[in-house]
Amino acid sequence: MDSYKRNELIAGLAMLGAGIAYLVLTMNLPRRGTIDAAFVPWVLAVALCLLGALQLWVWRKLPDKSAEPVEKPEAIDYPTVIKSMALVLLYTALMEPLGFVITTVLYLYAQFIVLTPADEKVKHLRYALIAVVSAVLIFYIFRHGFDLLLPVGLLDF
Repeated sequence: MDSYKRNELIAGLAMLGAGIAYLVLTMNLPRRGTIDAAFVPWVLAVALCLLGALQLWVWRKLPDKSAEPVEKPEAIDYPTVIKSMALVLLYTALMEPLGFVITTVLYLYAQFIVLTPADEKVKHLRYALIAVVSAVLIFYIFRHGFDLLLPVGLLDF
């Protein structure tokens, strides 16, 4: 088995194992109704299990590539990775004081800019519109759909 196929197997087993462990831990959470604090972790655990199973299914279908020439892997763009990690840290640090909506809008807008390829023009208006609509929609779904509170921060509504 070549290293690529072995890595795919390991990734699938790890995802499935983590999903099962997360599902077991989620089942220990107290339930208060259909949609409560345990609902989202349960959905995430099931999704992780499904992704792990899908990864293992794809692994079985992979051809053995040991006879083919080895391609040079694509170089990792470390500055983009570092910027993304810094944005996540800043997002979590500003969540309480600024609130979910403001922080999410700022995070998404900045992350869109960071992930825009260097040879493409940054579409500021489109990125800002997507960030605002996404943040407000997510806040509304959690607040009114799931009846879960997110930090409101400066916007007291």
